[in-house]
Amino acid sequence: MATTRRLTLIAQDPSVLDADGGILRAAVDIPYEKLGPGPRGARVHVVDYDASQRVLYAPYAPGDDGDPYLQATDATLLGDPGFHAQNVYAIVMRLLGRFEMALGRRVSWGFGGHQLHVAPHAFAEPNAYYSEDAHGLFFGYFAGADGKPVFTCLSHDVVAHETTHALLDGLRNTYTVPSHPDQAGLHEGFSDTVALLSVFGLPDIVRQLLRGLGPSDGRLDVAKLTAASLRKTVLFGLAEQFGKEASRHRDDALRRAVARPPRPGAQREPAFEECHLRGEILSAAVLNSFIQIWTARLATWLPKHGRLVLAGRVVEDAVDAADHLLTMCIRSLDYCPVVDITFGDFLSAMLTADFELVPNDTKYEYRKRLRKQFDTWGIAPASPTVNGCWEPPDVDGPIRYEGVHRESLERDRDEVFRFLWANRDPLKVYEDAYTRVISVRPCVRVGPDGFVLRETVSEYHQVMEVDARHLPGVAGGMTKPAGMPDDTPIRLHGGGVLTFDEFGHLKYHVRSRIDNAERQNERLAYLWRHRIHDAGGRYGSTYGVPRGQQFAVMHARRDGKKDIPDEWPDATEGGR
Repeated sequence: MATTRRLTLIAQDPSVLDADGGILRAAVDIPYEKLGPGPRGARVHVVDYDASQRVLYAPYAPGDDGDPYLQATDATLLGDPGFHAQNVYAIVMRLLGRFEMALGRRVSWGFGGHQLHVAPHAFAEPNAYYSEDAHGLFFGYFAGADGKPVFTCLSHDVVAHETTHALLDGLRNTYTVPSHPDQAGLHEGFSDTVALLSVFGLPDIVRQLLRGLGPSDGRLDVAKLTAASLRKTVLFGLAEQFGKEASRHRDDALRRAVARPPRPGAQREPAFEECHLRGEILSAAVLNSFIQIWTARLATWLPKHGRLVLAGRVVEDAVDAADHLLTMCIRSLDYCPVVDITFGDFLSAMLTADFELVPNDTKYEYRKRLRKQFDTWGIAPASPTVNGCWEPPDVDGPIRYEGVHRESLERDRDEVFRFLWANRDPLKVYEDAYTRVISVRPCVRVGPDGFVLRETVSEYHQVMEVDARHLPGVAGGMTKPAGMPDDTPIRLHGGGVLTFDEFGHLKYHVRSRIDNAERQNERLAYLWRHRIHDAGGRYGSTYGVPRGQQFAVMHARRDGKKDIPDEWPDATEGGR
């Protein structure tokens, strides 16, 4: 019986060509399942309905007798709606599998259903987005400068970016609650980073992207294997078609972010409160770490006097470095706060996730290089420890385990709440807020040395509604923004992540306290400044757009070139 299914996909977008001038494509293995028309599987259902034209395309039904597009012409890939459906299905399933491998468990969607709906030709607009309300991903199309259609569903980076939004929403659906600008920036920057690093899981594609660094015989010029050359050759070659045809699309930011000169004060500048520009800070730090790690690996073996080397080892180092860094990024989500996350929180979560499985970081110094790159942007780990990892739980008194059953603690939300309630005092949980345990996730993870780590990760979320005048009563130092009326309704959020070891003992308590005056004041000032409230004037509830349309509106408003501060050079044009 087959365990995998091999499907062809476009590995970048139709404008990125191989050495023979053909569209860059790849055949990938995804877990096998009996597919219905669509394709329609247990986790992904492609529904090809065009709302602009009011057309429902015939569902594509892949069989079990091989991939019909394996030898298809470029014209077929561009014009066949059946291939478009296969392309989005293959990319979404591949990325879902990558997340589940890194996390050591199944990953659910954020909307409560089992199947993510994907519409390859959803509307005639230069946009693409994830909608929690509609349970799906929606990809637009539009006429390019030459009049030919440009399909966002044919860009690997676009599809992977939107899929990451859906996966992140499933793992932290509280990140769509209005908060600190870092939180919205995390959604964008994390999705960009995952989209790019996932490309390096395709070695043949990496080889193609490197071909400009040497002759056409499979060898590379040692003198060109520098950080500067690798940035331009590999990272600037992504999402070319969409970036040229629709500069407002966020994948244009993928090409720019890695070349941004560090700006330690950027997070304090008003321009960087826009989520895509904010996200570029995160992606720049992670992707430049990748470049530094890659070149450090190359430095251990590149000849000092030779001129040319075979591409295979260079590609292997890129694949290994990107794979390790991508795993760190994904696993970090289990160590991130439930709400009000900052980039410093994310950095500490990455460092902790990697330390748990790879305590010895001396070989290629992934963690050291990450800290250095984040530091160039003025971002320090949120944890005060020497290594930047989260500390053991900060408690006042002993943790109580009486009456709590370890086996139930691994799967039962009521049991986790029992533990939380019994320890609300030592864990400093604000008990006057509405508190709900929203997930219990057992994990089994395997490190590069074969070491197995078993943990249970559980999230709890706290909500409290007050008028602005009552904020000082929640916590000392908590105040309303200047000019906000006393009777303004406000929703406060808090919560934490409880990580239990294999014996049921609390290992980490990563939290954003609902009574943290500093964070709440910063959050409310941001929401008030941008008038982010619901239809009833309540702050902290929604982004003020229809439910399920948050990402669509954010992406439609994006105009990266207009928003870039003048003193930042344009990475694709050499300056502004």
